Amino acid sequence: MSTPNKLVVGTRGSALALVQAEMTEGLLRKAFPEAEIVRKVITTTGDRRTDVSLAEVAKVEGVFDKGVFIKELEIALENGEIDIAVHSLKDVPTVLEDQFEIVSVLERAPVADLLITKNAGGLEALPQGAKVASSSCRRQKMLKWLRPDIEMVDIRGNVPTRLRKLAENPEIDGIILAEAGLVRLGYNATGEMSTEAGSVFGCAVDPEQFLPAAGQGAVGLEVRKGDECSANFAKAINHAPTMTRITAEREFLRLLNGGCHTPVGVSTQFFGDKLLMEGIVFPEGEAIGDPMQAEVSGSVNEPLKVAQTLFKSLS
Repeated sequence: MSTPNKLVVGTRGSALALVQAEMTEGLLRKAFPEAEIVRKVITTTGDRRTDVSLAEVAKVEGVFDKGVFIKELEIALENGEIDIAVHSLKDVPTVLEDQFEIVSVLERAPVADLLITKNAGGLEALPQGAKVASSSCRRQKMLKWLRPDIEMVDIRGNVPTRLRKLAENPEIDGIILAEAGLVRLGYNATGEMSTEAGSVFGCAVDPEQFLPAAGQGAVGLEVRKGDECSANFAKAINHAPTMTRITAEREFLRLLNGGCHTPVGVSTQFFGDKLLMEGIVFPEGEAIGDPMQAEVSGSVNEPLKVAQTLFKSLS
């Protein structure tokens, strides 16, 4: 359990998760130089089950809406083994169990999705009928919407593994990854990137059409509800502008009754004292179909209201 002088931070063990844990711990040590910050690495269901697609992991493991990348971290939280769980926020279900809450977020990284290919040129350079790999149903739906000729295939693994798989597999022409993860791992995200199997090239997909996932690029800190000591640690490093944006995005997803595997894109931006918000929702299932879309604005002080307006404006 947390004390005024000690805090146990829980994280997954992937390269990106460890970088995000280091970011969190660095901010905590700066804010609380006298405190002992301890890390506990936990293997989650999503890390362990790489033999099936992400969409199938929950069904196979019986995790369902719990979140395949947070279940074990929440168990450790509940048991008092850790005090703060560090998550990639896009992996966190929009509705948490009553005993947990997200109380803090770090400053957001770039939110764009990048198409990584064997040759430079991005989407326009992909040949007709190209095969592009992604484990995200949102990315699969959006790319098929922009390029119906492209064949989408599934891919699993951490960022370095996916880059290597692209470089070495002649059957795959491209993959889609979040710019945030590449940047945080030190890659030249929109240029040439080296792997053990050769170089690959990153290029942004049109952000006006290819909207990110709710919370993409944000790191969320989850605590036990009622654990004021841990919450105070986390809140001391909260980045308020990011919290405003992700509050609106996650509320929009909640209103849609959506989760981590729902084909929904949503973006938020500040414009003076206004919060600009745009959403796109694709039909679930195999069919592509035309998406519902909307764009609204409202007060930065009322992110929940802006999300509700966006939801009601979908057409």
